[in-house]
Amino acid sequence: MPGTLTASPFSVQETFIPQSGVLYVVATPIGNLRDISPRALDVLAACDLIAAEDTRTTQQLLNAWHISGKLLACHEHNEAAAAQRIVAALQAGQRVALVSDAGTPAISDPGARVVAAVRAAGCAVSPIPGASAAIAALSVAGLDAGDWLFHGFLPAKPGHRRRALEHLRDIPAALVFYEAPHRIVETLTDLASVLGAPRGCLLGREISKRFEQFHRASLGEMCDWIQADSDRQRGEFVLIVDAPVTAQNDAAEAIRVLDLLLEECSPSQAARLAARITGHKKSVLYDLALSKTESHDE
Repeated sequence: MPGTLTASPFSVQETFIPQSGVLYVVATPIGNLRDISPRALDVLAACDLIAAEDTRTTQQLLNAWHISGKLLACHEHNEAAAAQRIVAALQAGQRVALVSDAGTPAISDPGARVVAAVRAAGCAVSPIPGASAAIAALSVAGLDAGDWLFHGFLPAKPGHRRRALEHLRDIPAALVFYEAPHRIVETLTDLASVLGAPRGCLLGREISKRFEQFHRASLGEMCDWIQADSDRQRGEFVLIVDAPVTAQNDAAEAIRVLDLLLEECSPSQAARLAARITGHKKSVLYDLALSKTESHDE
């Protein structure tokens, strides 16, 4: 009806004031420092303690926004000990922010153990959403199907990496990986070898930074492209590998059946029944069911 006022789904506060005794999981920019929300800045400015993967990196972010804060190192080598200190701070009524070097904590970065310890201690955890390299890359990938599986970093050792890829090869979904510059060539080589050189891939490099670059090609062509110019091997990478061509034709129906079964069954039961109905491998459907269940729980 013209002129009728409707409630907005958004709410705006001039300044967000963090609550005492709450752990705030704060997403930070993956490159461009302006990709941080006003609410994230409010939290970082107001918290009594900021737990950071690398305090030097976080200090640069704080300096850029003229924020002073007490920093606590919290990385993969001291996460358990740092979690105890964070829990103690929260129980004392302090406000704590958790950040990684870039992007969203606990997504292929430290933080999951801290969150688990804080929850186990009965303290509240609140996300401050923001940048994620995987989501940024997916948004420009133009995938025909909406199903994708985030794997993060593959194992560093070649044998372990190839075995992991064999396990993922037949999953009827796009696969999302992170990779570091010193392993990008060998990882692409293994992707082409194990998943198949004709399989399509989108490579995202230095997302939101000065030398941001996206390139789409088959895995075989991508191996040649990355080795043709050493500059293409610099920076942080997101790789999105298309679902198997054979799986793309009937994957949608298998996933639809699996989703319906998961509403009533456990992952193992859903996978077994979906395999009988669709003819897909039970092991592949079970892996997909587990990933869907875990994503819903987060």
